[in-house]
Amino acid sequence: MEFSSSESLTGKWALVTGSSGGIGTAIARALADAGANLILHGNHHLDQAKKLAAELQQKKNSVEVLACDLSDNLARESFIDRAWHIGQLDILVNNAGFDVLTGEANEWSFNEKLSALWQLDVLGTVHLSRAFGGKMKERGGGSIINIGWSQAETGMAGDSGEFFATVKGAVMAFTRSLAKSLAPQVRVNCVAPGWIQTKWGEGTSEYWQARAKSESLSGRWGQPEDVARVVRFLASPEAAFVNGQVINADGGFAGSADQSGWN
Repeated sequence: MEFSSSESLTGKWALVTGSSGGIGTAIARALADAGANLILHGNHHLDQAKKLAAELQQKKNSVEVLACDLSDNLARESFIDRAWHIGQLDILVNNAGFDVLTGEANEWSFNEKLSALWQLDVLGTVHLSRAFGGKMKERGGGSIINIGWSQAETGMAGDSGEFFATVKGAVMAFTRSLAKSLAPQVRVNCVAPGWIQTKWGEGTSEYWQARAKSESLSGRWGQPEDVARVVRFLASPEAAFVNGQVINADGGFAGSADQSGWN
């Protein structure tokens, strides 16, 4: 799926965490298509980030790849220094999140999943946002975009509903407060996706396929590009008067008569 040819971010440096697949890859492509130079982050799937870098470099963008376990506090400190040395960031997209729905982590206990999500999705987002946000404010400008979840404020039954609401709800609340701390130099916003067809959605059961479509007023799964377009807008000069907002990218949540959730 192609993005528009607008180059409103030409010459800007953007860091996209978790850019080795899914929503992160789509965000990186969208920002690159708008002219941005990219720092791509990966951890377990670094080879995918490198493959994406080679693709984006064909567009004449400057692209670098950095590896880091962003759930580790000391590793984050080093990552921040390395990233800022490459390019003084204009845009930070905190997309990295722990996948607890597929692979080995799907078999973990509730507490194990919650702990992993808290370390990466929450503490990683907070640490990077405060560190880069402070640097951006001192320099005089920047945009930070975090990733939430559209049902965090309405709730969803089940283990996954509980820990995702806890984690993404924290990110959304943090976004609103950090925006006030860094204003007016730095804008801080959050995109809250709904049912987006990433790895889990591609292989899930017919029940969840039908439910995802029925709970969107658009009547379909969201695609990573649907989220990426909102992120690109928030990063651009066109969103200069948008700050401290949580913007849902869920096709319009229709609600559900079925109150069950992932377990």
